[in-house]
This record gives sequence, C-alpha cells and structure tokens, in this order.
Amino acid sequence: MPTPPSSAGRLFYVQRSSNTNTIIYDANLLTNKTIDAKNPVNVYWIRYGERGQRESLNYLQRTLAYGIDCQPIVNEPGNYDMKLVSYKKRHLKVTTNASGAPVALISINGKMHQLLKVYALIEETGQLIPKVKYIELFGRDLKTGLEVYERFKP
Repeated sequence: MPTPPSSAGRLFYVQRSSNTNTIIYDANLLTNKTIDAKNPVNVYWIRYGERGQRESLNYLQRTLAYGIDCQPIVNEPGNYDMKLVSYKKRHLKVTTNASGAPVALISINGKMHQLLKVYALIEETGQLIPKVKYIELFGRDLKTGLEVYERFKP
C-alpha cells in the first residue's frame, strides 16, 4: 500500500484491502497552528487507484462509512471527541502533543496511544456495505515513542 505524503495536520489515514485508495484524516489548523474549533478535522480521499488525486467524500461515504462526528470536549479547550460514523465503539481524542502537533489518540491494547494508520481487511459480498473481517490499528506510544499495534474483529 502507498504511504500518503505527510502534512502538518495529519492525524491518521485508513487503507483497505479492496484497493489502494486511501482515506485521510487531517486536523484543520489555523494560522496560529491551533485546531480550528469550527471544523476540527478534514476527511478526504487520495485516489491512488486513479491518478492519485485528492477528492472529497461523497454523501454515502460521509454518512455511512468514513465520515466523522467531532465535538469539543467540555472543560478541555482545544480538544475534541471524534467518532467514525461506521464504528462508534471507539472514540478518538483529537488534541495536540507536547510539541504542539495535532494527534488523534485512541485506545490500542487498552491504553491511549497516538493513532497513525488503520488497515481494514474487506470481504466483498456484493452488498452496498461490504463486510469487514478485521481491523488493524497502528500507533505510537507518546511517552516511549515505541510503535504499538492491535488487530480486532469489529
């Protein structure tokens, strides 16, 4: 799978076994490098299977699969609770790390870690919504810098 080019706002990305197209989740940063409270996260495609162009999610992708619900966390200015519309069991916390860079934190193996990428093994069933056989989370421990990994069945 191709690795998307990095960006100042990159939180994480999602890739699937069905093709190389990649869903990108970037923090929307203001000129002062803080996260935009009105629109904290931008979600879009890099369509590697075509010309590698950037493309917005369509309505069904936004509302059923790869879209998000991102809300400010009460009493934690600059921090946001984010859920993927297709898997609301695990919340992410969008915040900044010690050096001020935006990060998405999620529970990986029972501890909060920075999420870097997600891989989903998809079983094509001919249905509108394909079956996900398993999900892999790849992240980093913010304290040690070590890589962390978890694989689970949704």
